[in-house]
Amino acid sequence: QVQLVESGGGSVQTGGALTLSCEASGSIANINNMAWYRQPAGNQRELVASINSGGETTYSNSVKGRFSVSRDVFTNTWTLQMENLKPEDTAVYYCNANLRIRSSYTYQIYWGQGTQVTVSS
Repeated sequence: QVQLVESGGGSVQTGGALTLSCEASGSIANINNMAWYRQPAGNQRELVASINSGGETTYSNSVKGRFSVSRDVFTNTWTLQMENLKPEDTAVYYCNANLRIRSSYTYQIYWGQGTQVTVSS
């Protein structure tokens, strides 16, 4: 069984910073891609940033230059450093992984439980 556990959410004022972390645990053979999504209240979930097995990163236009995603392949953790936060960044943030467990030959998507980020003006 695989679990993704997020940590690091909270409340900050405009211009503040937060770092989110996600740790994947369980019988994991390989993680192909790690990502962060967010879902503002009443809106759809959207991709914020991702990092693949080669270390290549992608960011949504709304966070480019402010957010940075990184990963530690040895501990199966990835982080999202968020700076210069804005009220529109307020959302529940979810980590996401495309991974293969040891008993399978196929990759599947797994989600964390979500962590709230609130940015006040």
